[in-house]
Amino acid sequence: MKKVMFISSTGGHFSELMKLEPMFKNYKVTLVTESSKNKKKLKKSYKKYNIKFLLSFSDNKFINILKLFINCFISLFYFVIFRPKYIVTTGAHTSGPMCCIGKIFRSKIIFIETMANITSPTATGKRVYKFADLFIVQWEDMLKVYPKAVYGGWII
Repeated sequence: MKKVMFISSTGGHFSELMKLEPMFKNYKVTLVTESSKNKKKLKKSYKKYNIKFLLSFSDNKFINILKLFINCFISLFYFVIFRPKYIVTTGAHTSGPMCCIGKIFRSKIIFIETMANITSPTATGKRVYKFADLFIVQWEDMLKVYPKAVYGGWII
């Protein structure tokens, strides 16, 4: 069974990611998201999956830089432990380091740009677009921003 890591930040990105849950049964799944107040609830709700957490971000820019650095090492650790063949993400800052690590180790990167952005790219999307194996947008207008992307429609 192929190993797939599904990763995103919390909130809307994670909600979008979990819309893909029907396909989880076909793979050995690891879920990765940010640690939050809902951590225990997430572990309970998704106990049939291997769920791991990265540090969550705050409003403090200096602290976020430090957390990003730490998350890079945690992401590397998770990658080495789980060795996913594919990394699927709906984005935000938590997924960037994992996508880079995955690309270095030849995992296939599938990035789904959030439906929250209709005409402008996300910061993580701009970076990952350059090397993603499959880049999916949820709005046709986003094909102007990401010409090599695939229009997939909404994840609902």
